[in-house]
Amino acid sequence: MPDLSTNLAGIQSPNPFWLASAPPTNSGEQVQRAFDAGWGGAVWKTLGNPIVNVSSRLGSVDYGDRRMIGLNNIELITDRPLDVNLREIAEVKKRYPKHAVVVSLMFDTRDEWREAIRRSEDTGCDGLELNFGCPHGMCERGMGSAVGQEPKVLEELVRWVMDVANVPVIAKLTPNVSHIEDPALAAVRGGASALSLINTVQSVMGVDLDRLVPLPRVGNLSTHGGLCGPAVKPIALRMVGVLARDPRVTVPISGIGGISTWRDAAEFLALGATNVQVCTAVMHHGYRIVEDLIDGLDAYLASKEMKSVSELVGRATPAFVEWGELDLNHHVVAKIDAATCIGCQLCHVACHDGAHQCIHLPGTPAHAGHVAPMAKFAAERARAANPASPYRVPWVDETECVGCNLCALVCPVEGCITMVEQRRASAKDTWHDRMATGRDHVPGGLKDLR
Repeated sequence: MPDLSTNLAGIQSPNPFWLASAPPTNSGEQVQRAFDAGWGGAVWKTLGNPIVNVSSRLGSVDYGDRRMIGLNNIELITDRPLDVNLREIAEVKKRYPKHAVVVSLMFDTRDEWREAIRRSEDTGCDGLELNFGCPHGMCERGMGSAVGQEPKVLEELVRWVMDVANVPVIAKLTPNVSHIEDPALAAVRGGASALSLINTVQSVMGVDLDRLVPLPRVGNLSTHGGLCGPAVKPIALRMVGVLARDPRVTVPISGIGGISTWRDAAEFLALGATNVQVCTAVMHHGYRIVEDLIDGLDAYLASKEMKSVSELVGRATPAFVEWGELDLNHHVVAKIDAATCIGCQLCHVACHDGAHQCIHLPGTPAHAGHVAPMAKFAAERARAANPASPYRVPWVDETECVGCNLCALVCPVEGCITMVEQRRASAKDTWHDRMATGRDHVPGGLKDLR
């Protein structure tokens, strides 16, 4: 059986699945139930100076029959008394010594940070997470993403913390920046032990078209909030991957953002995260989902003959490169399996209206300007005349197919459309290669202006 235990900058955990700092970690009673369910660690809902939350504070995006593919919140940090939180943190750590208990903090002045760190460490916690990501409410007070978007300020604040901290310190980053490397490297320079990302993405969830007020509605007003859930997973994966491949990022990464299944978790691990944190999926389905996360990851590692989670960490990172390093001679074309095609012709519509006009209906030639091979055209006409044949099966003009994948993505039948490799040339050729040899240089272009 694979070893699921992890070590994030010295913070030990029985498995890589932590609860992120959020409503599911708002109290000791909740965290204890989570640990009983199987979660390996928890980052406590952020502690700070007293705040007052609004009501309502959540909104969601549904798609088809799927509820809450994106969750927006305008909730702030904990509104429970600091003394109560600290007492409960100490109780949880005492009862669950082998689980990771991390305290999330957000304060303003240097003295406040020092006092909060001292009191947090007195609970016996395993580490601290610095919340530099909250995109609403707290940033207007000069905290949260207001710090995460200012690398110099972030670096200085991390130094404040590292001067007094005696446990590992994780810097939680905001995705609301142009280049995630900037705040990440600032945190590394400041001495952070690890990074966690992403926090929520600035968003407006929707509009109540009856009242003409954005959602979630607070009286007759609203504001932007933070988006999380499955909708942000691609953004989070990209940012984790960018930092994991950067040799200047010399600390481990805790991956956050839209993780709902063991596959999601495995993808974050493969792109360089040492462990993962989960929030929205728990708010949607409860703590019990950790059973599937553990079982699924365990089975996957075993199927790949990996003995531990650490063997998966970063395995996909070398394959995540800049566009200019991709092979321009790698080429694929679409193949439609007539035996499994149901004749919905979605591929034809998508290709003609949204892609490159290379998929055609049976009995018709290619679009104007392109001549279909007459033999294929005749065969399609004959098949259309035969009632026993799959007469609604489209065909692909391979000479025009660019291999964009759109047809395979819209096809409702798994495996009906496949992308088959047909290389343009045997040798690898990249845009970087072309630039290096002057084959892609346009005189007077932007390159000459730089």
